[in-house]
Amino acid sequence: MAYLLLIIAIIAEVIATSLLKSTEGFTRLWPSVACLAGYGAAFVLLSQAIARGMQVGVGYALWSALGTTLIVIIGVAFLDEPLSAAKVAGIGLVVAGVVTLNLSGAH
Repeated sequence: MAYLLLIIAIIAEVIATSLLKSTEGFTRLWPSVACLAGYGAAFVLLSQAIARGMQVGVGYALWSALGTTLIVIIGVAFLDEPLSAAKVAGIGLVVAGVVTLNLSGAH
């Protein structure tokens, strides 16, 4: 159950982050409300995953790594952001860090 809550938290965070550009610096009401609601839901769900036994380090590492990876993909696919070798390398390092954390017995 903790991992399901974490997956939903990641989805909520990715949606909220994807909406940031449309808020225009939080000057547009409804995109801003949706963005803040997404972030609120993400934190509540992450806290529920941790309350159900997930370690804070593992939960946050997965949340941030998967969220970062998905945001880069969304940025390239839908927000006209360029894909560079540095972005690909950075995502690779983030994923390698999470794998290393999990293999080291953090879970």
